[in-house]
Amino acid sequence: MQKVTENIFPLEWNLSDSLKVKKHNKKVFGTFVCGGGSSMGYKLAGYDHLGGVEFTDHFSKIYNKNLHPKYFYLQDIRDFNLRDDLPKELYDLDLLDGSPPCAAFSTSGSREKIWGKKSDYEGISQVKDDLVYVYCDTIKKLKPKVFLLENVSGILKGNAKVYVKNIIDKLSSDYNIQVFSLFAASMGLPQIRNRVFIIGLKKDIKKERLTLNFDIPKVSFDITKKYWDIFENDISKYSLNKLWDEVPIGESHRKHFNLVKPALNKPCPTITATTGNVGAYSVIHPVYKRKLNKEEVRLLSTFPKDYDFLDTNPITTMGRSVLPLMMANISYQIYKQWLK
Repeated sequence: MQKVTENIFPLEWNLSDSLKVKKHNKKVFGTFVCGGGSSMGYKLAGYDHLGGVEFTDHFSKIYNKNLHPKYFYLQDIRDFNLRDDLPKELYDLDLLDGSPPCAAFSTSGSREKIWGKKSDYEGISQVKDDLVYVYCDTIKKLKPKVFLLENVSGILKGNAKVYVKNIIDKLSSDYNIQVFSLFAASMGLPQIRNRVFIIGLKKDIKKERLTLNFDIPKVSFDITKKYWDIFENDISKYSLNKLWDEVPIGESHRKHFNLVKPALNKPCPTITATTGNVGAYSVIHPVYKRKLNKEEVRLLSTFPKDYDFLDTNPITTMGRSVLPLMMANISYQIYKQWLK
């Protein structure tokens, strides 16, 4: 079994930097592109990222500002699937990427309570748990050589497992499909972040099964130490001010499990969108009485130093995004083993 033991991508980088991987120009298109985390990962891994679909106006502006896509569709993916005016290039993709909203499957969320029901997302009311199936329709429409569907680990737990079964049932006539549960920390990133990747290869392409076996040395939270003197996100006016004293370093609060202090010598626990909310119970700084600052989160999330978040909260945007270097490592292996 092929094992990856080195992260070849820099943890701190700029969009303007030269690529570490030679550009191979395999074509990828994204759905649910959010602020561009996945898209940057593919670009780092040498792909020609053509653009994507995103239905929120503010994330779309961030995406276009930083990534300058060839094709971009500001609309609901349900409406995108109905289009009959797409360029031929999108029907000849090497890879189609999608990260449908994950709140419906998160073990820290409402899960079954919101399945089949409309709920708010970025100010828009919609049913979210069926978006994994809508993305299956996109795959059937565009027929890429490879598809990738990313989601939270909760999609493999409890009753949510039926969604994975249904996804496979919908696509298995045309694709050989594998399901991976992967940790960013195993790829040499300073954040634990466990995510599920459902990846399919067209059956008429004869290749061995994909191997994603990462065993890269861990990078600890204390890599952020050079940014600790940036005092942002003060919690003195919030209940966190008192609770901070009750949380040992490297542990969660005994009652509020989402309130956690990273261990200095281990990767940081998963950063979510709520990390950007000063009063929310999420990751707090282990040494200073505050939430994490944007430079710490940028490094922990492997976003580039020159990324322009416009007028959004950078931490919230990064917390909603796929980690660029996580996708870079995964997509590079897809290229090497299947597309090269």
